[in-house]
Amino acid sequence: MRITAIETIRLPGSPNLLWVEVHTDEGVVGLGETFYGAGAVEAHIHETAAPMILGKDPLRINDLARYTVGYVGFVGSSAEMRGASAIDIALWDLWGKSTGQPLHQLLGGRVRDSIPVYNTCAGTRYVQDGATQDTRFYGLDKKDPKGYEDLDAFLNRADELALSLLEMGITGMKIWPFDFAAERWQGSHITKEELKKALEPFAKIRKAVGDRMDIMVELHAMWHLTPVRRIAEALEEFNPFWIEDPVRMDHLSSLGAFAMGTNVPVATGETLGGIAQYRALIEMQAVGYAIMDLTWCGGLTVARKVAGMAEAWHLPVTFHDCTGPVALAASVHAALAVSNSFVQEVVRAFYYGWYGDLVTQLPPLNNGIIEAPPGPGLGLSLQPDVKTRPGARVRRTEL
Repeated sequence: MRITAIETIRLPGSPNLLWVEVHTDEGVVGLGETFYGAGAVEAHIHETAAPMILGKDPLRINDLARYTVGYVGFVGSSAEMRGASAIDIALWDLWGKSTGQPLHQLLGGRVRDSIPVYNTCAGTRYVQDGATQDTRFYGLDKKDPKGYEDLDAFLNRADELALSLLEMGITGMKIWPFDFAAERWQGSHITKEELKKALEPFAKIRKAVGDRMDIMVELHAMWHLTPVRRIAEALEEFNPFWIEDPVRMDHLSSLGAFAMGTNVPVATGETLGGIAQYRALIEMQAVGYAIMDLTWCGGLTVARKVAGMAEAWHLPVTFHDCTGPVALAASVHAALAVSNSFVQEVVRAFYYGWYGDLVTQLPPLNNGIIEAPPGPGLGLSLQPDVKTRPGARVRRTEL
């Protein structure tokens, strides 16, 4: 079997998403996905990665991983790394489809049949329309009256939101009420009034449901050390499950300095790429939970190695999903096969909203528990009409 073509697909309704299909001379096709800066990633895939892997055996996944990044861009979740991640996921999917095995079996077999989820409390169009963290692009101005608008809910009705999630069997929720202050002060300050306002959702949740709900705090790497320490201190009375990405992930020692000054576990890593960056993160011994985004970190090839490295340090891992349906499916397969994973992120606004419009099936989610889609490889494909939808951009590089 040989790789004969690489296709990328983009849709105007989801401009940050990019899908990759790896085609072979035996007719087997693998599907991958990545997120953010789709145009730059598309260019890397066709101009750098595709010429390096066309004609090669798609089952030599570890070998091909050496070529898909290129000479630069191998640190962090660069356009090169995001492209390599999408191709890597597609190659694993292709392997599973060519052998009739689900992806989690290829990863060594399941260590569990399903895994609990927590809900990232985003709205239906969150991060789908813009390429910035600015709240103007959070999707609050494009609410779906039929969907879950959990971002608006956690800002204004966090108690009702927590009860709604518990009714679905979901016992973890991630919120980010501090971002407005970070944007105002560029992460350098938060006033007493702003801090008080940002803490209101936590108080509402605890009053409504007590400790039945785990609260993950997302800080989006927007803060400097001094104000974020104040935030962490103020949060402790609400017993958050973790604080995520408190500082910008460009100087890991700052993360270590923060972690040493708080009793709340730190979760981080989704914006890292490549094994070496995770090694540095883990060796600090200041991280409670290592997060990986399979569409950014280097794909499943990197993720399985990082999970093994984290296990040696007795560190749990979890996989990021606030991007697309292929990322979620790949993450669930990985979570089922990795012994030190314990929870899977979902965005119910996406899962019960637009995810199903793009792929043939989703990982089954019931009563707060998610399973892998049945079938070989990822267990899903793009909907048959995706490539012919209005405004669809399909680019192909072939032998």
